[in-house]
Amino acid sequence: MQEGTKRQQTRTEGERPEEQLALRESALAVTAEGVTISDPSQPDNPIIYANAGFERLTGYSIDDVVGRNCRFLQGPDTDTATVQRIRDAIKNEEERTVQLLNYRKNGTPFWNRLSITPLRNAAGEVTHFVGVQSDITDQKRAEEALRQVNKQLESANERMARDLEAAAEIQRSLLPSSAPDIPGVTFSWAFRPCDELAGDILNVGPLDSGHIALYVIDVSGHGVASALFAVTLCRLLSVIPGESSLFAPDEEEPSGHRIVKPARVAEKLNRQFPFDPRTRQYFTMLYGVLDLETHQFHYVSAGQAGPVFVPQQGQPVDLTSSGFPIGLLSSAEYEERVVALAPGDRLYLVTDGITEAENEQGQEFGMAHFLGAIDRMRNLPLDEANHELIREVESWCGNVGMRDDASILACQISSEKA
Repeated sequence: MQEGTKRQQTRTEGERPEEQLALRESALAVTAEGVTISDPSQPDNPIIYANAGFERLTGYSIDDVVGRNCRFLQGPDTDTATVQRIRDAIKNEEERTVQLLNYRKNGTPFWNRLSITPLRNAAGEVTHFVGVQSDITDQKRAEEALRQVNKQLESANERMARDLEAAAEIQRSLLPSSAPDIPGVTFSWAFRPCDELAGDILNVGPLDSGHIALYVIDVSGHGVASALFAVTLCRLLSVIPGESSLFAPDEEEPSGHRIVKPARVAEKLNRQFPFDPRTRQYFTMLYGVLDLETHQFHYVSAGQAGPVFVPQQGQPVDLTSSGFPIGLLSSAEYEERVVALAPGDRLYLVTDGITEAENEQGQEFGMAHFLGAIDRMRNLPLDEANHELIREVESWCGNVGMRDDASILACQISSEKA
């Protein structure tokens, strides 16, 4: 390979000057780019040479252009600032590459990538300028098309963001607006979605004068589909008789309603929402009814952590029981459990966004950590304790942030029954 190259170099060097000139002229003639040479020593720096590529690019013949300044390619929409940059480069004898809109002889515009290079003699003086023109119209059209697409996407994203915020506002409106005013019992909650729309939902409200319903639900996944599912469940689990799965017709009084036991509620929902392979959605739930007369909390767990019982004296206890998430197993059975609360006792219902929150090392916050945090905060007011718990989980996650929705619903028996 090296010997062949040396032979080729020898042949080229041995050719007569007119043969070398003809070879270079042939090479310039077939190149796709337009090439011009101008002479700044003449008035108005006229073109003294143009190749066939320039003719093909612009539609001007060599006779049309020789002796003229290259500004004849400019037109009404040529950017004057770019033209000034070209003039400055020639004045300062500098290399420069620009993109500007030029016009062919027939008036059609094209985008020209123009490179200007000064040629210097042995003394370092500029004797000529070489201009290389390339048609980049297709590239510019593609860039403009991309800009338009990006603009449309940006507009669509802005609309989506507004829609998501509106949907998130609707979802937030489904959370309890205020705690039930029950003498001797305090309720509190904290809700921290990881995205605009959450798959978590919680509620607390009176079923009748003697019973309070409490639940936390965690729908699988995130985003719009999970949020819509959560909103549907919120409607089904409202505390309005006749519109809710928490009630059933009273057999003894046809116009009345009776409270459905928590385990039966879970079974009904499990039948109503069988697992759909297309959506792959299911949900976990902790639902219970607080008896205001006895302060007993009857509950069912369907794949959800807790509840956590915090006696006034003693360590917090995780009361998690086994139970399939709703929708995963059509034949699932659910067991009702009960915990009796005494004055000063607290009860926490949480979603797994709390216990399964991971730090930067991939370690989960965990139930043990949660129990320890609850124990440290047992003397804080319930509202303050809930929000401190959320802040502690956020601190645990650090820079990775919370990747799941987190919900806490708590109650405390604050005094003997009024």
